[in-house]
Amino acid sequence: MKGASSRWLVLATLAIVAASCRREGAGSEHKVSPSADIKIGQTMPYSGPASAYGTIGKVEGAYFQKINKEGGIGGHKIDFISVDDGYSPPKAVEQVRKLVEQDQVLVLFQPLGTPSNVAIQPYLNAKKVPQLFTATGATRWGDPEHFPWTIGFNPSYQLEGRTYGRYIATHQPDAKIAVLYQNDDYGKDLLKGLKEGLGERGERTKSVIAEVTYEVSDATIDSQIATLKASGADTFVNVTTPKFAAQAIRKVFDIGWKPTHYLSNVSGSVGSVLTPAGLDKSVGLVTVGYFKDPTDKQWDGDPAMKEYKAFMKEYYPDGNAIDANNAYGYLAAQTLVQVLKQCAGDLTRENVMKQATNLKDFAPGLLLAGIKINTGATDYFPFEQLQLVRFDGTTWVPFSEVLSGK
Repeated sequence: MKGASSRWLVLATLAIVAASCRREGAGSEHKVSPSADIKIGQTMPYSGPASAYGTIGKVEGAYFQKINKEGGIGGHKIDFISVDDGYSPPKAVEQVRKLVEQDQVLVLFQPLGTPSNVAIQPYLNAKKVPQLFTATGATRWGDPEHFPWTIGFNPSYQLEGRTYGRYIATHQPDAKIAVLYQNDDYGKDLLKGLKEGLGERGERTKSVIAEVTYEVSDATIDSQIATLKASGADTFVNVTTPKFAAQAIRKVFDIGWKPTHYLSNVSGSVGSVLTPAGLDKSVGLVTVGYFKDPTDKQWDGDPAMKEYKAFMKEYYPDGNAIDANNAYGYLAAQTLVQVLKQCAGDLTRENVMKQATNLKDFAPGLLLAGIKINTGATDYFPFEQLQLVRFDGTTWVPFSEVLSGK
């Protein structure tokens, strides 16, 4: 009986694989009929160690409600199906399979997190389902040769790292640098970019005197901070997600370490990171920016900021308008709407991907002056420009020109 059971298991497995293979070739042929809703899928960490990002999915859903109220896209309403993956790659794979095979979504939009996106990328590319504007800046989202159905949204972590490295090499030539980074593509990409930026102006990569990692399952990073302080570093590059970023900012202050502190942009939200860490403990932090900070009073009279805050009040009143994560989600949703409009009624997966890689000088109002979104058939990085900003206790204040990462 045991042998027979094994044979049945093998046959069943082969049947599933064969059926999957037959379906894969038809993935890009999925088309939204004239009277149907546009089904958009998403996985988001509404729970788990990165739950601070969950507001991004909520603000994007609210934006699509606004679009639907205004008549939709070419008469189509958007049916946004955003589900929790707990920042767990296995859970993300399970949820994505349901979204594609049961819900029959047209695309996956803004799935969040480097580990989860790495896990779902092979499946979505095999199925020819757009993995559109991933909410992560790993460089692997800009690899059309190997993953033509995946495109990122965030400025790449290597670009961010290079920006810090170039600035440090020029303005802090004798810096002794310590780096804390998440042990995955996110952390490794930013560290690589940092060393590239330092190395462009000589052998200054040797100025990185200490590197330590953390896992997303860790309860605290206190011991890592103590180790980095003990290295004698006077410059700290903090490559962490919100929960750990707040811990690090607080711990650095509490133990009396006073390095020049560079903070990864993904944790730059005043509302969800700096406020919990302590605004007084955050003074002097440096990060990069590419869109207007909703905490910055200089934008109070800005038409785009007024529009954003009015939207938040009407469509997402429970959300925090000064949380940069919400401004980010608002921008990403606007970008998807632009792509769908460019489809001009031809709502196939293939055409959605074609339009996502054909954005020309798209400049939503919340972007900083001089920064525009451009993509191409071989350019899957929407952003190539950043600006250095410093926290003054209330808001992020720009102190550099707009810098190109090319």
